[in-house]
Amino acid sequence: MNMILFMIASSLTLSILLTALNFWLAQMNPDSEKLSPYECGFDPLGTARLPFSIRFFLVAILFLLFDLEIALLLPLPWAMQLQSPTMSLTWASVLILLLTLGLVHEWTQGGLEWAE
Repeated sequence: MNMILFMIASSLTLSILLTALNFWLAQMNPDSEKLSPYECGFDPLGTARLPFSIRFFLVAILFLLFDLEIALLLPLPWAMQLQSPTMSLTWASVLILLLTLGLVHEWTQGGLEWAE
């Protein structure tokens, strides 16, 4: 019990010490050069706060969707070793079919076309 209290006390002391050291050593005087936008040595051509195109978010959502598909299908080889793997195979086939139909729908609607 004493060892656990010692570890907790030492970790809290170390973290407080390092945080205080960071605040003490950090330079808190930003100048205009540090606050200005930087574009490869040129003056900025426009505002740095342009909104993103909705296409970026669409691609990100599609990536997450198909990444989730891989995560859901990853345990499938272990499920095939069960007594009755037909239910697992059926659900995996339904999942792949549903995602394939969604991809075909997105493709036919033009959601994957980057340039219009």
